[in-house]
Amino acid sequence: MGAARHDLPEPDAFTRTYWEAAAHGRLLIRRCAACARAHHYPREFCPHCWSDEVTWEEAGGRATLYTWSTVHHNDLPPFTGRTPYLAAVVDLDEGPRMMTELVDCPEDTVRAGMPLEVTFRDRIPVFRAAPGGLTSTGR
Repeated sequence: MGAARHDLPEPDAFTRTYWEAAAHGRLLIRRCAACARAHHYPREFCPHCWSDEVTWEEAGGRATLYTWSTVHHNDLPPFTGRTPYLAAVVDLDEGPRMMTELVDCPEDTVRAGMPLEVTFRDRIPVFRAAPGGLTSTGR
C-alpha cells in the first residue's frame, strides 16, 4: 500500500457515497423530500427547510458559470504545482451553486453565463466549457 494522498478528500461514513460516485464519473447532489429543493455540498439535512428527509440524486452534469477568479499563488498542497488555475462558482442545472475549478478553458474565453459540463480529475468533479460554450471575446 502506498503513502496516503493528501490532495484528495478523505471520505467519512456520510460522504463515502458522494466520493464513490465521483470515482465512477457521477456527480451526486442531495434533494429534500419535504421541500423538493436540491442542495450541494452534501449535508444530512436540508439547508432550506431543515428536514432530514434528504436523499442522493445524480446530477445531469450541466451548469452555468456564475463567477471565477484566476489563482496565481497558492501554497497549500495540492495547489502549489497547479497555479495558475481558475477557481469558479457554478450554478448546477438542478439549482444548487457549487464551488469548483474550470479546466480546459483558456482564461480569455471565460465569461459569466457560459454553459459548462462536469468532468472528473483524480476523482474530483471539475467543469469545462460545454460544446459551443467557448468564445474568443473574453470578458
